Amino acid sequence: MTTQAYYLPQSISEAVRLLDEHGPALLVMAGGTIAMPLINEGISMPEKVMGLRHAGLDSIRRINGSLAIGATVTLSQVQIEQEIRILVEAARSVGGWALRNMGTVGGNLFAPPPAGDFATALLALDAQVELVSKAGERLIPLADFYTGFMLTDLHQGELVTGVQLPVPQGKTVYLKYGRRHANTPSIVTVAAQVLLDGKKVKVPRLALNAVGPHPMRALQAEKALTGAILDAAAIAEAAKIAAQECEPFTDAVASDWYRRKMVEVYVRRALEQIAQ
Repeated sequence: MTTQAYYLPQSISEAVRLLDEHGPALLVMAGGTIAMPLINEGISMPEKVMGLRHAGLDSIRRINGSLAIGATVTLSQVQIEQEIRILVEAARSVGGWALRNMGTVGGNLFAPPPAGDFATALLALDAQVELVSKAGERLIPLADFYTGFMLTDLHQGELVTGVQLPVPQGKTVYLKYGRRHANTPSIVTVAAQVLLDGKKVKVPRLALNAVGPHPMRALQAEKALTGAILDAAAIAEAAKIAAQECEPFTDAVASDWYRRKMVEVYVRRALEQIAQ
């Protein structure tokens, strides 16, 4: 079956109305970097498609000390317009320019592993997901948005309209390890934000990607770091715990064993940079 209808709403309210009207038969997309390859190869054959490019979700704004990024903001746009270093580095790590010119912040939340590297940085920054439906608006932590492999807490009729995050208060680091220097699938991605009180860890945030069913927080490693002096022993312990608590998989890029080993290496490197 070929696509029978394509909708291009001019506002959020129109997009929500169309989603409510057509239900699961309506495929929602922005840049199409995830959906279009599946459609072109005949894997996905949606009856109806809704594009969000004209729905007014393409702005980056500061609101009361927080940053609001619209769902259709492209990764190239983040690189050019955003001064928060970890977000710029995360956007730069996703594919090449052609993909970043099309790929969006909202779409990256749904990228299957080992993709989804921008979402990893958002996790480390305590981002929340903005959801809108006919019933109203909902704001949930990105960490709670993911519920399993290709599964989220997105309810029927809800639309992701953007993300909100506090401006970083601590030191941040973003590291991605792949087979090539650039435009490469991740073997492991580490995003960290650590607020220090002197040399003592006050608030740690460690996020990982390509080592689980979705971008994930290394919660046990964070717990081990909280209140500790950020020295070599604490860093080594946190890196070891992060490697133990992740859920790596084997694919054409790397084995689960290798991914787990690299989690320990790259978490340690990230924390060593923060400790400098």
